[in-house]
Amino acid sequence: MKLFELVEKVQDSGEYILGSRETGSHACYLVYGALKPGEKGRELRPGHGHEEIVLALIGDLRLTGHSTGTLKQGQALHLTGEESVFVENTGNSQALYVIAGGHSGHGHHE
Repeated sequence: MKLFELVEKVQDSGEYILGSRETGSHACYLVYGALKPGEKGRELRPGHGHEEIVLALIGDLRLTGHSTGTLKQGQALHLTGEESVFVENTGNSQALYVIAGGHSGHGHHE
């Protein structure tokens, strides 16, 4: 069993991608993200040939772009291809989100 420590890896950049470099697989990846109180403007976009499910893990996220509104803690949003949203943490404490992603169809191997 191989375990991956993610919490420490977001301290500087605010986001960490657990992917093929660590797992050896190109089938899926996971993104762990943290937004400071009041932080805004981070773009989430799967990219060509990818799909992602964004889960608000702790805190609510304000969304603008392809989807507009609030992604409440415990809610998820599905994005495909070039669909993008900008996320903002309007709360008074750190917000955490997780993105599960993978290749749709042939993905980047086309």
